[in-house]
Formats: sequence, structure tokens, C-alpha cells
Amino acid sequence: MSTRQTGMKDETQSQSTPLGIYEKPLQPKITVVEWIAVGATFAWLLGAVVFFMILPGNPFDHSDGVAFLMTLFTVFMPVAMIWVAATAARSSRVMREESARLQAAIDAMRRTYVLQAQGAQVAQGVEPSVTKKLDEIAAATRKTETALATFSSSRDRTDSIRKPVAPDTPEHAQIDQGTLALGTPAEDLSPPLARSDFIQALNFPENAEDADGFAALRKALRDRQAAQLIQASQDVLTLLSQDGIYMDDLRPDLARPEIWRRFASGVRGKPIGALGGVRDRSSLALAAGRMKQDAIFRDAAHHFLRRFDNSFVEFEETATDSDIAALSETRTARAFMLLGRVAGIFD
Repeated sequence: MSTRQTGMKDETQSQSTPLGIYEKPLQPKITVVEWIAVGATFAWLLGAVVFFMILPGNPFDHSDGVAFLMTLFTVFMPVAMIWVAATAARSSRVMREESARLQAAIDAMRRTYVLQAQGAQVAQGVEPSVTKKLDEIAAATRKTETALATFSSSRDRTDSIRKPVAPDTPEHAQIDQGTLALGTPAEDLSPPLARSDFIQALNFPENAEDADGFAALRKALRDRQAAQLIQASQDVLTLLSQDGIYMDDLRPDLARPEIWRRFASGVRGKPIGALGGVRDRSSLALAAGRMKQDAIFRDAAHHFLRRFDNSFVEFEETATDSDIAALSETRTARAFMLLGRVAGIFD
């Protein structure tokens, strides 16, 4: 992913992330429709009682069976119709809400596809002005060296998501010499991504007013590898929401940090089976069926699992146990637990 791509996603992230996709809305158990139906039922029954009280004779005389049945039918048939109408109104409202959420998910996928297509065009296209500015870049070598020195010192910060590169190794000197010839990428001059911002970005903003969440997300999108993981996570969360699978609904059994570290060291199978702590049978069944039948979902899931694996290996090298515990509670980590168990990583 190029720097220009990352900047483009950074500017539009707050608009292109429909937060309602990741958090299932709470629905009231008793709505206005039910209250209206209850009121209409009591009004009708009260009217029927008053009517039959002033009616001469006993309408509930069992001696005439036909008249008795007709009276019961007259009293209770409107009540049944009232509740049939209330049920239909509630079902119609639920269908409209589900349709709106599905449309939001489709719009999110469409925006993601457009951003990826635009980024690919920018990456493949060569601007004519680049060739003309090569001389200016060579003339600015000294300024670049100063910026690199500042960058190297900032990489020593202990809260970064990855280990700093030693600047005094011969390999690093050769890499720096080659980089200076064509200019240093802007993403390398940016400050390292803090682990706290990385963890908060993987959980995505809670709502539109979550300023801290959006700030952490913008910082994470400036980091190339973190941005790739966030994009892959957004894709699978959007696809899972189409089947009604929301990470907020899952309550996985959290594994100890040492189990996560064994996963980062390359261990697979039953020794790290505790990472597959998702026990929701319906979510597992829906995800497994989607994995078998939907090629797009399968490719997105495997791409996400690879990105999470690569990013976590780097993150684990500098992370504390508390950092790993905090990351395991994010929406992205829960998606990894769910899809990893479906893909058989923990078997």
C-alpha cells in the first residue's frame, strides 16, 4: 500500500466506516405498536362488556348454542385482528431496519472497493513530474540525513508496536544509502505507532462521538502494515455482519498472554487451542457455512488471518502481557478467534 493510498484512507476513514455494522443495535422489547394494540384491546373489551350489560336478556345463555358461539366470535374476533395487525406492523418495521443495515454494509463494501481501485491506479501510474524532481531530491540529501537521524532516535521509543532497527549495522547502512538515492518515503519519517493506539484502532470507534477512537484509527492508518490489517479486519467484520454475526455479541474465553506468545513463535494446533475461545455455536456454524460456500468470504478470511499473524508477530516482540490481554479483547482479535477456529488453526 503506498503512502498516498494510506493518506486517502486516513482522510475518509471517519466517513467510510459505518459504525452500525459492527455493533448490533438494541431493540426495545415492547414498542409503541404493542402499547396501541393493548389499548385497543382493552377499549374493545370494555365496550363489549358495557354493551352486553345494557342489552336486554342474557347473551351468554347456553340454551342456544349458535347464539352463544356467535357472541363469542363477535367479542374476540376484533381482538385477534388487532393483534394480527400489530404483529404485521412490528414485522414490517424489523424488515425495514434489517434492509437499512444490509444497505449500509453494501455501501461500505462499495466504498472499500472504490478506494482500493483508486489506490491501485495511483500506484501503477507514474507522474511525469517525478522524473524532473529527482535532481531536487539529490540536492536535498543533507536535509534527508538530518531527518533520518531524528527518525532513528524516535524509533528507540519503548511504546512502539515493533522493535527499532539498529542504525549501525552494515545492512542498515546499505539500505539507507539506497534509500537516499530516490528519497525517503514519507511514511518512514512519521513517528512510530504506539501500542495503545494500535490496540484502540483494532477495536474501531465505538460510535460517531468516539474522538479518541477516530484519532487512534488515523494514527494507525499512517502505518503501512497496521493499515493493511485494519482494512482486512474491516472487510471481514462487514461480511460477518451480513449474517448477523457481531463481535460485541461474542463472549470468548480469553487465553493467557503466554499462549498468545506461543502463537507468535510459530506454534499451531492443540497447544494453542485456548485461543479459539469462541463458543457461540450459531456464529461458528454460520461462519463455517459461509467459508465453504462463498469464495469471496473465504479469500477475505484467509487474507485477514495472514495479516493478523504477521502483525501480531511484530507486536508481540515489544508488547507486555497487559498489552496482549488488551489486544485480545478487541473486535479484530475476536474475529481472529472466530475465523481461526473455523479455519482449523487451533485443531
